[in-house]
Amino acid sequence: MTKTGVMICGHGSRSQSAVDEFATLAQQLPDYLPRDWLTDYGYLEFANPVIRDGLDRLREAGCDRILAVPGMLFAAMHSKNDIPTVLNTYAATHGIEVSYGRELGVDPKMIAAAAARIEAAEAQANADHGPVARHDTCLVVIGRGASDPDANGNVAKVARMLWEGLGFGWCEVGYSGVTFPLVDPCLTHVARLGYKRVIVFPYFLFSGILIDRIYGFTDQTAAAHPEITFVKAGYLGDHPKVLEAFAERITEQVGDRPPENCAMCKYRTQVLGFEGEVGAVQESHHHHVEGQGASAPGSNVADCTLCDSFCTGECRLDSAPHHHHHHDHDHGHDHHHHHHAPYPHADHPLGPESARKTRA
Repeated sequence: MTKTGVMICGHGSRSQSAVDEFATLAQQLPDYLPRDWLTDYGYLEFANPVIRDGLDRLREAGCDRILAVPGMLFAAMHSKNDIPTVLNTYAATHGIEVSYGRELGVDPKMIAAAAARIEAAEAQANADHGPVARHDTCLVVIGRGASDPDANGNVAKVARMLWEGLGFGWCEVGYSGVTFPLVDPCLTHVARLGYKRVIVFPYFLFSGILIDRIYGFTDQTAAAHPEITFVKAGYLGDHPKVLEAFAERITEQVGDRPPENCAMCKYRTQVLGFEGEVGAVQESHHHHVEGQGASAPGSNVADCTLCDSFCTGECRLDSAPHHHHHHDHDHGHDHHHHHHAPYPHADHPLGPESARKTRA
């Protein structure tokens, strides 16, 4: 008789609130799954328990089949490279069956959760400042940003579906790091469009330094443009539709034909501008930061000589010419470097280079 375990694989964060929110979501998932399935979770880096710890607990509880899913919105390097490496290594070491499901992706349930967050922010703004027609409102969707155009493109698709579904006058897409346009140049551009209200929605699962960055630049732009009402919408969090989408990514793995993950993966097929990465070795580089806690050096703005009230991402610029892997939450301290294919547009004026302008 097969005993099934479920492993939710999170990224991890130096923000304790983000770690706590992920744990809360993982602890709610059993209500959406078969009663005899065991559920656990772990993080790729920066936080405990690490993924291996969760797998150990499931195996020790007698699970001989583990259904793992990335606790991430879209498929980029972490879900395509790092997590599969950890899972495959564990399965081979312990002789246990570990399958790996899809990321949350572009999904009607995720769109519904996002719409609910936007509509709640809009309703509060109407109550606080009076109603503004949606045709006079610009929606700004901010994604994480990755060195993978597949993930970045999915943020744009989500934004279009929200724009067209809700009927806002205009929509712009920005990213918190790596690619372009970053939050600051995106909002600077939006302020020129002439809309009475701008709703800024972070398409993120959890809180953390990047949410602080998005809201920080929103406040900064609002202060420079008092004629425009800027509204900060909440991130996705543990909305019931998010939990439903997670549950579906788990249960579909035992269907007659589990869906393929990463259909537009730059390691599998030639993607415009990233053709040289087809067939590249996929390996994890996160073992050296497994379990580093949220209180690690460089985890807050107070430790950073480059930031004032929120993380601008300026620390990334120090290593950009060398194409080092560099996390936004490092703040110039305790950096872990590893080489990977260089992002082809690292010098784009609206990408990480734009952070220099904020310190002029």
